Amino acid sequence: MRVLGIEGTAWCASAALYDAEADTVCIESDPYEPDSGGIHPREAAEHMSEAIPTVIDTVLTAAEDEYGTDAIDAVAFSRGPGLGPCLRTVGTAARSLAGALDVPLVGVNHMVAHLEIGRHRSGFENPVCLNASGANAHLLGYHDGRYRVLGETMDAGVGNAIDKFTRHIGWNHPGGPKVEAAAADADPNALLDLPYVVKGMDFSFSGISSAANDAADDDVPVEEICFALQEHVFAMLTEVSERALSLTGADELVLGGGVAQNDRLREMLSTMCAARDADFYAPEPRFLRDNAGMIAVLGAEMARAGDTVAIPDSAIDPNFRPDQVPVTWRDGDASVARGLRDGSVEPAEGGVALRGAEATVEIVSGEAAGDDRRVIKRRVPKTYRHPELDRTLRRDRTVAEARLTSEARRAGVSTPLVFDVDVPNATLTLQYAGERDLADDLDAAWTESVGRQLARLHDAGMVHGDPTTRNVRVGERESDAARTAGATDPTTLIDFGLAYHTGHVEDHAMDLHVFEGSVEATATEPGPLIRAFEAGYAATGEARVLDRLREVEGRGRYQ
Repeated sequence: MRVLGIEGTAWCASAALYDAEADTVCIESDPYEPDSGGIHPREAAEHMSEAIPTVIDTVLTAAEDEYGTDAIDAVAFSRGPGLGPCLRTVGTAARSLAGALDVPLVGVNHMVAHLEIGRHRSGFENPVCLNASGANAHLLGYHDGRYRVLGETMDAGVGNAIDKFTRHIGWNHPGGPKVEAAAADADPNALLDLPYVVKGMDFSFSGISSAANDAADDDVPVEEICFALQEHVFAMLTEVSERALSLTGADELVLGGGVAQNDRLREMLSTMCAARDADFYAPEPRFLRDNAGMIAVLGAEMARAGDTVAIPDSAIDPNFRPDQVPVTWRDGDASVARGLRDGSVEPAEGGVALRGAEATVEIVSGEAAGDDRRVIKRRVPKTYRHPELDRTLRRDRTVAEARLTSEARRAGVSTPLVFDVDVPNATLTLQYAGERDLADDLDAAWTESVGRQLARLHDAGMVHGDPTTRNVRVGERESDAARTAGATDPTTLIDFGLAYHTGHVEDHAMDLHVFEGSVEATATEPGPLIRAFEAGYAATGEARVLDRLREVEGRGRYQ
């Protein structure tokens, strides 16, 4: 099968020919290069209308010269997400070409194509994908016939966040390569303090962009700012990638998007994956930038599965969510979240096992700890992070966990007792709680209990910061009636390392968003679980928090 792919979501007009039998890809691209600042939608659309016919003609001519007049078996195009005027140009060209050649038409989700090209080139079966591009930053994982958004930026895309700083200091587009070059000239032993905002597997870049601009206005050397910007932004992306691997039980990570060309980001991700015995793959640069090659490759897979679209039904969608795409071309039994159904890694007594993205734990029992089992939790150094940033995060999160775990318990939230705190070694000794993670036993009665627990926590002026299904422990199963009628909630909240004091409705709503995101990412039928969770919260918490949750959900790139 030979597929002609057409890409034009924002800035790059591109066409490609993919020969599935030979597994070769020929790409022709004409990128839009603004004189200053970022992408201007009107100028991008004008560029697309001029460049798309040219790149298609170049690829089509080469294909017909090599394979004859029947060279093309299908036409695939980027249906979204992207800038509407650009997408319309691409859609019109694809429909016209498919009609003229009398071949099937395939509408491809641009962001799923970023993931699938990494999966195709790497040979991985079930990877988590980090897409790091100008307008986007998110994590995707396959589960039950769909790609799920595991985590995403709550404001700007990673490239846009960097470009915000470079525009502020007068550098032209694209800013990423210039920041990378300037960072190489900075003193690696000095690190400017910038905001580091991770909320579960979601993250925010608006604060760090503003802080970098302020630093430039205060005459901090630009090389120093660029170095710190990279170290903080890419560490955030690497941390949430590790959280996604931990939540899902996956052991493969692929990288996509234009920002993925940055050597420091690739180095961090590679180091993190090596430390947790996971495989990492980043495609060659021509497949990282917006390109028609990835559209053609995924288009061939979809066409082979019969996943084509009639021309009258092929309207573009600027807000095309990756989790709206029925994954017809993959084995439906394979799942990045399979590890959840197989059970979590539970350390044996006296043994050590990696737990989550932050720490190792050791369960101590018997004479070493009296009658009750205890957990010794050690936040391990993360060698992918700058040493100063890593020390700060490990120290601050250890202190926060000890203090806020105890405060939450006094407020009526079910948390482990804290027996000892060793701040220099980032180590806590905690009461053993539950028998397994909620992630391994998703149940509506459990999630309803979590809703009540978070409502109590918020009423006490705190947020958890990372209330994923991996950070809730559950006990032995009883009847639903016994669990819901009991005076004590059957769930225990753990890992308060990202917790903090706040009475703001926005922060409380974000806590709910993080929990629901972890359920959406891993549950086969998340709807009943989320409804039970919100019912539990509504029974105890403030209605305005649930109202704000709806607003928070609408801000995500794919909400």
